[in-house]
This record gives sequence, structure tokens and C-alpha cells, in this order.
Amino acid sequence: MASMSNLIFLSSIFLFNIISIPFLANALSSCNGPCKTLDDCSGQLICINGKCNDDPDVGTRICSGTNPPPSPPSGGGGTCQPSGTLKCSGKSYTQYKCSPPVSSSTPASLTLNDFSEGGDGGGPSECDGKYHSNSERVVALSTGWYSGGTRCGKLIRITAKNGKSVTAKVVDECDSVNGCDAEHAGQPPCRNNIVDGSVSVWNALGLNTDDGVVPVTWSMA
Repeated sequence: MASMSNLIFLSSIFLFNIISIPFLANALSSCNGPCKTLDDCSGQLICINGKCNDDPDVGTRICSGTNPPPSPPSGGGGTCQPSGTLKCSGKSYTQYKCSPPVSSSTPASLTLNDFSEGGDGGGPSECDGKYHSNSERVVALSTGWYSGGTRCGKLIRITAKNGKSVTAKVVDECDSVNGCDAEHAGQPPCRNNIVDGSVSVWNALGLNTDDGVVPVTWSMA
């Protein structure tokens, strides 16, 4: 028969193991906390290599200790939280209904899009139901910045790191919620900080389209 001291020792080990098992409780993990899916992390954190960390696409610095105040969604208060996760082709994509706040110099990622018929988007532009040639300086904005179409037809000014800037017209939404279907030409949801520009926008900024994604800033023109 085990002695009382051994029983206490074994009980302590048992309790320690229970406490240290990840995901036993419903609490969400904070910085560097254990995680298995995007839903296991609190706030704007995402699961990277089994630990909750800053989302590089959103640009938060919560875990580095230099995070700016929480970003309200475009046109409203509160923090911009993921709205869910969409799985397609064996990968998980974070969904957002909001974007970082718009300022006089809003950080964004510029991507390349073909707005012509048969191009990247599949269908015509959402704002006007039309296709646009590659010679036009047009863009699509992430769902939060698109703001339900309130920026349709308006001009924005995009500035590249090389100092060059260009104005372009908003004609479409870069959907940050839906994707991986025929309507979106099989493409996954956009990140929530995307300015999706035509080749004419890239050329005007003196950028190499082979780069695919480049950091820029933008504002209303």
C-alpha cells in the first residue's frame, strides 16, 4: 500500500498535469500562449507554430509590447476582431468584416489585379457592374475599407516607398470574408489591409509587378 506522502506526491503530479493541459479551459490564450487553431487566441492574435502571436497581415505589435491603441473598424468604434475562419484547399484563412482605421497615411499592402473580362476577379466590378481595362487606374479595397460600397467611384491617393504617388478610382471590393468559390474565381478571402490595384496603378508607381505584394500607404484623394 502506498504511503500517505506518496499519495500526496502523486496527487500533486496529477493536478499539475491537468492544469498544464492546453485547451482544458475555454479561456483564450494571450501572447505566446498555446493554440491549435485561430479561434484559440484572444483579440487580434493568430496561431503561429502552436503559439499565439501578432498577425503580420494586420500589423499589430501586442506581443512586442509596442502595440498602438486598438484599431477601430472603418467608420465605427471598437476593435477590429476576426469574424471567423474559412478553410479551403487544406488551408485556413482569417475572415474580417473590418479594416484598420483610415488616416491621411493609411498603411496597406498593394496587390495586383486584372479588372478586365476574364481577369482575376471572375466577374465585373461590384461598384458599376463593368469590366475595366488594364490601362485604367482602378482599385479594389478590403471589405472594411470598401465600407459597403460607400467609397465606390471615389479617388484615393496611393504612395509607394519610393516616394511616387498616384490617384486611382475605387471600383470593387476585395472580399475579406468570402472566397474559394466560383464567384471569387476560386481565390481565398483578402486580408483586411489590401489595396488591389490594376497594372496601370503599379506602372504609375514605378513598381515591379513580379513582386506581387508591396507595402504602400493610401488616403482619400
